[in-house]
Amino acid sequence: MSWYPGFLHWLVLSTILFSIGIYGVLSRKSALGVLIAIELMLNSTAINFIVFNRFISPAALDGALMVIFIIAVAAAEAVVAMAIFVAIFRSRKTVDVSQFDTMKG
Repeated sequence: MSWYPGFLHWLVLSTILFSIGIYGVLSRKSALGVLIAIELMLNSTAINFIVFNRFISPAALDGALMVIFIIAVAAAEAVVAMAIFVAIFRSRKTVDVSQFDTMKG
């Protein structure tokens, strides 16, 4: 298989990016940092779709369509999350996720 080394390198890159994203979600105190880490994880997933599409079935467009869907979901997620963060900041004057232990005011 002549495509295997390039395929493996892309998957290792995607795994590293996903791992950095998980670390960011688990270690960040800022809500914005958590959001950025989630975006990194979504981008890592998009890389996986493109890599599998390119190396396994290059004639199909399945991977590219999934990446477009991931980009749309990521954009919607960012807008909704930022609206939630602004609302929380207005009521609590902080975006520290360790302070969000209750839903009540």
